[in-house]
Amino acid sequence: MATSAPLPPPSTPGLPLPAPAPTASAPPAHGPFTLLNDEPVAEPGADLLGAGRAARQLAGLLVASRASTPFTLAVDAGWGMGKSSLMRLVDAELAHAPEVHTVWYNAWTSTGADALEGLIKSVLMRFDRRVLRRGLQRVGERRALLRALRALSTVAAGPLGVAGLVDELWKRLSVDSQARNEMRGAIGDLVQEWSETAEFRPRRLLVVFIDDLDRCSEETVLAVCEAVKVYLDVPGLAFVVGCDRSALGPNGLLRDLSPAGSAFMEKIFQTSYRIPAADNHGVKDYIRWCARTAGIEPLLDDALVDLLAQRSDRNPRRIKRLVNGFVLEATLNPVWRDFGPDAVIRTLLLQYFYPDFYRMMTGPSGTVDGDVVAEFRTYRAVRRTLLAPAGAPGEETDVRDFLGRYDLVLPQPLGAGGDEVLAVLERQLPNEFPDLVVNPAFTSLVDELTARPDAAQLLLRLREGPLGAGAEPTRMSREWAPVWQGLGSGADGYATGFGPPLAWPGDGTYGGYGAGPQQPMPQQGRVPAPQVPQSPVPQGVYPQGGYPQPGGYPQQSPYPAAPVFDVLWVDDQPDRKAVVREVLEGLGAQVSHVPRSAAAVQALRNRTPDLLVSDISRGSDHSAGFEMVRRLQEDGNYDGPVVFFTIRRSAEREERAAALGASLTNNEQELRELVLLALQSRAEERTPPGDRKPPRRGSLSQSGWFPSL
Repeated sequence: MATSAPLPPPSTPGLPLPAPAPTASAPPAHGPFTLLNDEPVAEPGADLLGAGRAARQLAGLLVASRASTPFTLAVDAGWGMGKSSLMRLVDAELAHAPEVHTVWYNAWTSTGADALEGLIKSVLMRFDRRVLRRGLQRVGERRALLRALRALSTVAAGPLGVAGLVDELWKRLSVDSQARNEMRGAIGDLVQEWSETAEFRPRRLLVVFIDDLDRCSEETVLAVCEAVKVYLDVPGLAFVVGCDRSALGPNGLLRDLSPAGSAFMEKIFQTSYRIPAADNHGVKDYIRWCARTAGIEPLLDDALVDLLAQRSDRNPRRIKRLVNGFVLEATLNPVWRDFGPDAVIRTLLLQYFYPDFYRMMTGPSGTVDGDVVAEFRTYRAVRRTLLAPAGAPGEETDVRDFLGRYDLVLPQPLGAGGDEVLAVLERQLPNEFPDLVVNPAFTSLVDELTARPDAAQLLLRLREGPLGAGAEPTRMSREWAPVWQGLGSGADGYATGFGPPLAWPGDGTYGGYGAGPQQPMPQQGRVPAPQVPQSPVPQGVYPQGGYPQPGGYPQQSPYPAAPVFDVLWVDDQPDRKAVVREVLEGLGAQVSHVPRSAAAVQALRNRTPDLLVSDISRGSDHSAGFEMVRRLQEDGNYDGPVVFFTIRRSAEREERAAALGASLTNNEQELRELVLLALQSRAEERTPPGDRKPPRRGSLSQSGWFPSL
């Protein structure tokens, strides 16, 4: 008998009727794009790069080598090349092998000496409760632990679970140096009893997977290796360690090891398997799978797939990062409306692989002309001319003009002394230029980006952001058409319930490709440029005893009970260097901002800060910050610590900062450390001389990094 559909619930007077159930034609409750996770592959069916075959072979070798235990196998590869995925697939294959058990230990989750205890306990937790109880009893019978014998007998008879037995066993095995000397024998007895089954064939095998060892500190690496080689080097145990062997070498994490320590590390790994890069065809299939999963497949033609395969070095993790970055840029940044997917991907490649150059390219004061890309390409041509042999043709006019900006003269004849002129020039250029100019991957990427017919407009928009509400409307790039067309009916961009799928509406008036009804576009599809909060205090007027506090930046310190740490920040573009405020306020500083040198002088008349942070270039004056600090010091208005935070960092600027007794950085972490040094210096100045502690060995103040302290 067929069942009928359930009746709707009766309505109650005075209450609204229940909402109708969504129909099949209802819009999806999410947008068309998704982000990819970075989890390793754990099942053979999810393997897209051919690691399954290698996993089956490795698993077979481990099973066949159980009689050769103990041994350690390194799965060797660089960052993001699939070490964890391969190890997970090996684990999945071992699940089908008779009398083979596995345990996982992520070395990155422990620090220092805790890693040794954590790894040994992870192995012990895999044993049977009865084996642990008997092992605990045997440990209690050892002569070295007679004083604990009575307590052990009580514990052994108690109702402890596996975790409790392991904790108690560890306490007794690590109670003193004599017990530690006997630990390997005690663990060997446990493993032997556990591994010998009733029939003794096949012998049980425990495979211990250790992941992320190359991401740990030197102390943690050595602790894990000590556990593997000193205490767990017993028959029945095999170790598979995922790491980049080069990172654990003399030039990596363990650069300070003694010769004896280096020899010890060489004994850890009996053999290694270096994961090869995936073949080009497999990588392209992987890129298409990532694009399909993320929802951007219609936007990646064969040329862009080839570009991603080449520029990512066929690294799966880099590919996922680039795909996720593409999704985020397309859905959040309205700059890309006019330029299309190709520009997004090439810009992301610069952002991810050359972040220092990207910051100069998109930030304020990146170059004397405002366009660091043009400056770099001109520098490359000038370099070729200066290093060319005598008599070689060259663009003398362009070279002479470029050198003139830096008060340099073109040598005559060409080829005579060009290397000396180049050395002086490079001291004034960003520190990154000399290395980047000989990097063919970088130079070709820059050339490809600047070869676009809209390159000048693209670089301008990357520096200044999207056009504001009052700007002239532009037509959306046709490269985005597949997104709008793929949405089908209701492709006006709002059918998903989350607004447009990209960072701009797909209106037909200005070149959108939506098939649905037109949306009113009073702002021409543009997102207004963010407005910088204005100070409630008029410029040049400051409250007595303090500095102007800009609106929109509440002074919140995580250390309310500590003395106030005052910082005066001078920068004419604070919104473009928001990281400075984030670092300062994150350390509990009270930040006062002024945009110009004159305002800084006025502020210093009211109160002397503990630290002065300044930019260097302001408008067309590319040494304004240096001149301000020089005059402040000469006039006696300020003699405290100074940090110059600038996007453009060059050898000449570093020397000028050092001559003023200041520091210079373009790095968030360095800025944080410099501020901490200023905090420490202030605290020492307020401490009586007899109570001061000597500086920590190797500190930044000892190294001369912050000479003003």
